[in-house]
Amino acid sequence: MFNLKTTPFHERTSALCQPQNWRKWAGYFSAGSYEHVLDREYWAIRNSAALIDVSPLIKYVITGKDAAALLHRVTTRDIHKMKVGQVAYTGWCDEDGKMIDDGTVTRLEETTFRLTSAEPNLRWLTMNAVGMDVAIREVTDSVAALSFQGPATRSVLKRVCESDLDGLKYFRLMKNKINGMDVTISRTGYTGDLGYEIWMDNKDALAIWDALMNAGADYGITPVGILAMDMARVEAGLFMLDVDYTSTTHAWIESQKSSPFELGLDWTVALDKPGYFVGRRALEKEKREGSTWKMVGLEVDWVGMENLYKSAGLPPQIPGMAVRGSLPVLVGNVQVGYASTSSWSPLLKRYIALAHLQKPYFEVGTDVRMEITVEHHRQHAPAKVVKLPFYEPEWKKK
Repeated sequence: MFNLKTTPFHERTSALCQPQNWRKWAGYFSAGSYEHVLDREYWAIRNSAALIDVSPLIKYVITGKDAAALLHRVTTRDIHKMKVGQVAYTGWCDEDGKMIDDGTVTRLEETTFRLTSAEPNLRWLTMNAVGMDVAIREVTDSVAALSFQGPATRSVLKRVCESDLDGLKYFRLMKNKINGMDVTISRTGYTGDLGYEIWMDNKDALAIWDALMNAGADYGITPVGILAMDMARVEAGLFMLDVDYTSTTHAWIESQKSSPFELGLDWTVALDKPGYFVGRRALEKEKREGSTWKMVGLEVDWVGMENLYKSAGLPPQIPGMAVRGSLPVLVGNVQVGYASTSSWSPLLKRYIALAHLQKPYFEVGTDVRMEITVEHHRQHAPAKVVKLPFYEPEWKKK
C-alpha cells in the first residue's frame, strides 16, 4: 500500500489548513489551500508575502570532478559558464530533443550542484553518468524548502537574516542564517513576483517557519497553497509538467511530446555551447527549420464571452481557480490547438490561458476562439494570441 508522506512543516500547515484541502505532490501531502476561498492567498503573492511549502520538489546533490560535465551533458544550458552561487533554470531532453523534465541547477560549490525536478530523474542521471567521476544523491526527504513570494518578502527576511540580502541578485544564491540556523536563500520562485526560496535541514524547518511568520505579521504574511500559486504562475507564463506538457517518459504518442522551443524556452537552449549534449542534433535541426507548435498566451475577449452567457440569460461565469484542463482552440471552424491551463487573473481583470497552437496561428495578434461551456453547451469565446508573460512587475528582478 502506498502511503503519502508529510513534509517537515506538516505540524504547522495541517493546523492552518481550514478546509483540509490536500493535494498529492511527488508522494507528499501538499496543502491545496489554507482557506475556503483563494482570494487572500492569491493577493498575498501579489501584495504582501506568501509562505509556500515546496519541500516535495525532487532534489539531487551532484558532486565530484565531473559534476559540471554531467549536467552540461544532460541539460540544455552551458553549465561550465555558471559561477558558484548562480542558479539556472533549464529543461532536459531525450535524444529527439523532446522534454523529459525541467527544474533548476544551482552551483553550490565548484564541484557541487543541486538539481531540482518535478519528478524522479535518478535513473536518467545515472545512465548518463557512466564512466564519470561523479556522485548523485537524492536529498528530497532531508532538505526542507519554502518558497517565499511577494513584494514584502525582502523586508521580512531582513528582520530575521543574519546577513544582508540587498546584494542578492535575481537567480543567485547565498548562505545565510535565520535566528542562528543555517539556510541557503535563492532569488527564485514560481509566481513571477519578487521572491525567494529558502533551503534548510529538516530539523530546523518548524523554527524557521515560526520565525518567518512572526517577523512577517506586520506585513500580512500568509501561508499559501498550490492552488493560489497556480493562478500566479499562469499570469507569469510559467508552465507545469503533466499539465502544460507531457514528459517523454509518460507520452504514449509523438504528438504528446514537446521541445524546449515549442514551450518558449529558446533562451535556455545554448546551441553555442561546446561538445555534445543530449538532444543537440534534433534541437539544431528544429532551430534551423522552425517549430510547428508553440506555447503562447491567450487573452479572452471579455465582451465576446459575456455575450455568449447573455444569450443564455446568464452573467459571465468564471472559475475561482486555475483550470488544468484541455480546451480546444479554433480559427474559423478548424481546431488549431488547445489551451492547457486557463485562469481568471484577479490582478489583470482578464480571463487568460496558456495554449499550444500550430504554425502559423501562434503569432502574436492572431485572432482565435477558445471553447467554453455555457449552460452545458459548448461555445467558443473570441480570444487573441498575446506575448508571455501576462504579468511581470518591475520589482521582480530589482
